Amino acid sequence: MNVVIIEYGAGNLFSVQTALERLGCTATVSCEPAVIRGAERVLFPGVGQASSAMKRLRECGLEQVIPTLTMPVLGICLGMQLLCTYSEEGDTEGLGVLPLRVEKIVGDCKVPHIGWNRIEGLKSSLFKGIDEGAWMYFVHSYYLPVNSYQVAESDYHKPFCAAIEKDNFFGCQFHPEKSGDVGERMLKNFLEWN
Repeated sequence: MNVVIIEYGAGNLFSVQTALERLGCTATVSCEPAVIRGAERVLFPGVGQASSAMKRLRECGLEQVIPTLTMPVLGICLGMQLLCTYSEEGDTEGLGVLPLRVEKIVGDCKVPHIGWNRIEGLKSSLFKGIDEGAWMYFVHSYYLPVNSYQVAESDYHKPFCAAIEKDNFFGCQFHPEKSGDVGERMLKNFLEWN
């Protein structure tokens, strides 16, 4: 299977590549539009700041490419947030795949949110074979509020969206590549999705 990880200077690429290799999948890392368009599966990881990440996507010509992809696409952490219309982080216009707004974590809690949290309300084939209440690893200062595209929820100070699905686009706020066997099961489900 032709799997591509989008490289735009904001990804945790090595961890994602390694997790895929443990599943027997060798992925290509690229920022080339033609390579990405030719993939059967696309992973869009992200660690960093939203406005600088969007600037880099524009420089690579990917701002127009990603929203038009027709194969399964998985946004991870910042990658999921960039699929949305807007992020409060750096007052950033996103890719607009999802008509959602990313908000800053505020309240009586430590920011960034770093650590293991349970995911609940699992509604997608992404979570086939994964139990309600499974633990996933999160690192983030911004989040998606609960919404109609949500297929998993978690709680940190208040409930928030842990994963989304819209047509061929998926996203998770947590890092499946850092979430042990459960995260790898989710990545396997993504690779097998049809």
